[in-house]
Amino acid sequence: MQLTQHVNTFGTDLQRRYGEKIHKLTLHGGFSCPNRDGTIGRGGCTFCNVASFSDEAMQHQSITDQLTQQAVMAHRAKRYLAYFQAYTSTYAEICLLRDMYQQALSQADIVGICVGTRPDCVSETVLNLLAEYCQQGYEVWLELGLQSADDKTLKRINRGHDFACYQATAIAARARGIKVCTHLIVGLPQETMTDNLATMAKVLESGVDGLKLHPLHIVTGSTMAKAWQAGRLAALELEEYAQRAGEMIRHTPIDIIYHRVSATARQPTLLAPLWCESRWDAMNQIETYLIAHGDQGSALGQRFVYYSHGNLDNKK
Repeated sequence: MQLTQHVNTFGTDLQRRYGEKIHKLTLHGGFSCPNRDGTIGRGGCTFCNVASFSDEAMQHQSITDQLTQQAVMAHRAKRYLAYFQAYTSTYAEICLLRDMYQQALSQADIVGICVGTRPDCVSETVLNLLAEYCQQGYEVWLELGLQSADDKTLKRINRGHDFACYQATAIAARARGIKVCTHLIVGLPQETMTDNLATMAKVLESGVDGLKLHPLHIVTGSTMAKAWQAGRLAALELEEYAQRAGEMIRHTPIDIIYHRVSATARQPTLLAPLWCESRWDAMNQIETYLIAHGDQGSALGQRFVYYSHGNLDNKK
């Protein structure tokens, strides 16, 4: 699998800029979500069962202990990014956020942080704090869960915010020098490839530095699971996901960094599609599609060039 020859991937970008492999260490800060605790809603997004995507046992460990444990497993790298992934990692008092983030950044082998959150949970105070870390020379990524730029879809999946909210947050973050990585789900109910490409166009127009693509996972405990079990919701086939993701990549400018082009989950939490259990199936299918139809940026008339010694030249 040589996806990096066709896509501007995060791993390659970090290798080029730091001169060595940088690994993400996933952290659980014990955060909640305003769409689950009643602040703006209850039950969360219709696709959501966060336990599917994070180890909740980790939240009882300190940030320092989690980093130590994760680093032992990530033995192929010596420097790391601290990734606050679970739930809404800006949804707390600023003093608590500062303490958690600082615990991570105080480790000598940490080069920066990635903070996963919702666009409606990023205050001016949080942005100013993250901007401080940028000014100190750390790598800082604000990962915003958008999923779709279609307000009708966002309402249908009970997201709790609209595209305008995302747009305002992304613009405010990038104005402070904070890099923005936007999460998008492919395969949401009633969305087609045309909808996916429309979302991509709106995200790019607003300004973005990185992207994550996820196939829709139907997981236990989610509202969508009930619809799937009743036969009212079909799971996305692998070939269709590869086609949609491939076209989204082809319509992405070559300077945008792909942090992820797919995602995995495991049974029994994962109900469908079962091909999401494999890390490689989707990436191999996407690579095959890009080989046949063109690399990142090709639909925009751009030429993506990858050099095997770790040097990317996207200006030719």
